Amino acid sequence: MRARLLAFCMAGCAMIAAPAWAASDDAPVGKQAGTFMVRLRAIDVIPENNASSTSVGGHVRANDQFAPEADISYFFTDHIAAELIAATTRHKVRAIGTGAGDVTVGSTWVLPPTVTLQYHFRPHQRFSPYVGVGVNATFFYSASPDRPTVTHVSLRNSVGPALQVGFDYNVSGHWFLNADVKQIFLNTHAEADTVLGRVTAKTSLDPLVAGVGVGYRF
Repeated sequence: MRARLLAFCMAGCAMIAAPAWAASDDAPVGKQAGTFMVRLRAIDVIPENNASSTSVGGHVRANDQFAPEADISYFFTDHIAAELIAATTRHKVRAIGTGAGDVTVGSTWVLPPTVTLQYHFRPHQRFSPYVGVGVNATFFYSASPDRPTVTHVSLRNSVGPALQVGFDYNVSGHWFLNADVKQIFLNTHAEADTVLGRVTAKTSLDPLVAGVGVGYRF
């Protein structure tokens, strides 16, 4: 919920400022078949930490994280585009409600490249919303323990579906404002070697990714 409010409040503020910018600049170009669009967003990645369990009881939780995100889209038609999204974030992983209480297990970097196929409504208008569906491949790397009693942490890479909704606002010329929300369905297994033995866990992190940014259509 916090990410949704962040994305749409910031986008709303940008929309209010847009007319003044547009009035003194080039006419909008819209979206067209055979063109590329590149966007840069500020995103909030919120793991929803759905159904999870560990071999010592309790459940798994990963923290939220802000990060930059870049994407490139190619328009096959005025309405249909494919988008490749790339970002990387670092998250702390905790085991909550275990027999030993709440334990910070470690941290890991996450690389989740995502490809979506989008349908863009109103491609020739200033305000052009879109929806998308695609696939995400999540890679965990540089995982490290955060306490002396944990000697090793690893998480299994994952592939899953992704859903997307957002809009572009053609401020002027080739420049766009963008707001975007993605739901990524991510299941993974984790292992932590401790001084008392190995602890395993499985979890549906299912991160919600909300962002705002700017785009340029070539």
